[in-house]
Amino acid sequence: MTDIVRIKTALISVSDKTGLIEFARALEAHGTKILSTGGSAKALREAGIPVTEVSEHTGFPEILDGRVKTLVPQVHGGILGRRSVPEHVAQMHAHNIAPIDLVAVNLYPFEATVAKGAPFEDCIENIDIGGPAMIRSAAKNHESVAVLTEPAHYAQVLAELAEHGGTTSGTRRTLAAAAYARTAAYDAAISSWFAAQNGVAYPERVSFAGEKKQELRYGENPHQTAAFYTTQPARFGVATATQAQGKELSYNNYNDTDAAFECVSEFDAPTVVIVKHANPCGVASAASTAQAWDAALACDPVSAFGGIVALNRPLDEETAAKIATIFTEVIIAPAATEGAKSLLAKKKNLRLLITGGVPDPLDAARTFKSLSGGFLVQTRDAGRITAADLKVVTERAPTPTEIEDMLFAFRVGKHVKSNAIVYAKNQATLGVGAGQMNRVDSARIAAWRGKAANLDFTGCAVASDAFFPFADGLEAAIAAGASSVIQPGGSIRDNEVIEAANKAGIAMVFTNMRHFRH
Repeated sequence: MTDIVRIKTALISVSDKTGLIEFARALEAHGTKILSTGGSAKALREAGIPVTEVSEHTGFPEILDGRVKTLVPQVHGGILGRRSVPEHVAQMHAHNIAPIDLVAVNLYPFEATVAKGAPFEDCIENIDIGGPAMIRSAAKNHESVAVLTEPAHYAQVLAELAEHGGTTSGTRRTLAAAAYARTAAYDAAISSWFAAQNGVAYPERVSFAGEKKQELRYGENPHQTAAFYTTQPARFGVATATQAQGKELSYNNYNDTDAAFECVSEFDAPTVVIVKHANPCGVASAASTAQAWDAALACDPVSAFGGIVALNRPLDEETAAKIATIFTEVIIAPAATEGAKSLLAKKKNLRLLITGGVPDPLDAARTFKSLSGGFLVQTRDAGRITAADLKVVTERAPTPTEIEDMLFAFRVGKHVKSNAIVYAKNQATLGVGAGQMNRVDSARIAAWRGKAANLDFTGCAVASDAFFPFADGLEAAIAAGASSVIQPGGSIRDNEVIEAANKAGIAMVFTNMRHFRH
């Protein structure tokens, strides 16, 4: 092969020392001269691997507390010089610049420094300058230089050394693309952090980066392609989950599982959420997750078939045994007992995800939604209504039990596609109406589903994610059996709706907060 580049000189400067010694020792065995700096040079020297300090190689000392050590012509000229251009070769020779054939650099841990809440100055000092410059230089000159930005890249290069005695152009191109992706993600993290430090929620330019966790078999439909990327800082959920068992997750599995786990995080008591097509079809809180499962399943056992189950408590064996009685695509929980894992292991296709924690429902981090030619950015819907926020607008005030059920229903409604109507009693959903073009149909569909499951709606609470524009939606809920209503209010016909509630003798409260979910 004519595109092979032998690695005569390698520059190694890494903050992550994983696999460093083994990699450097293999390079040494191939006759590679190793240049290095600081901690990397120290680690190599202690391992008995010959290493030349960059300052010795360049004849220029590290200065400014190490801020300047590789930003010199002997380094960047050695990386950027094109071996195929005679003028470059002549200039390198004239200035005593030796070619560098491999650059292994990973960057100062800026993201980790920010994540642990370090002071401003510490974060600034963890912004790498020389590292990105060398990475970008090497990637630009991938015709002659291999650039490695992650320890995971070592094996590929060593395999090529063993097979070909050097790196191939295909590998160098692949590594160059990965290098630019890494520096782009690094700069995105820095720019986002700086904007936050300056109190700017929506800067003129916004960047965000993701790391591929899984390439999926297909997207929402088989003719679409898809992959799952994680972002930092990670939020407990599908991004942090380890898959304890089951076949590969699909695009729809990820989407629905995320919806289920976000919904279950809203509740403090042991809670189970069953989701189908990104909408809750059963939610219940109880003294145990086993009891919560029974109540959640009762809401809509037909839709629960082939659904996603989320728990906000560790999955125990009793609950696992109950869930295992019906076909379930995914179970997601913060943890699981060994007994539960052993029991579910018999279900080879069932995916069990362990997240390590429950997301904070009050975290208002940004979310993104793609549009043609752009994307929308907003804060997560972290709004939460408590009993103190409720405004009683009817002649009859709700009872304490009704207030509990109304708040429960309203929290569930926050995770139901608009127009959303949720009936609930005893901290369990009775019926869920989702994604309808008018609120009356949502109210009727939710009642129809619950009554088809033989549930008693008498004295239940009903929640609406937005105001009732007319009295007809409320009247449908009253006809279903609701005795208390929670809704945002704010319609120009609020008085008509309140009058209908008073006429029926039910209690109604306004929240002054809506929860549209499109």
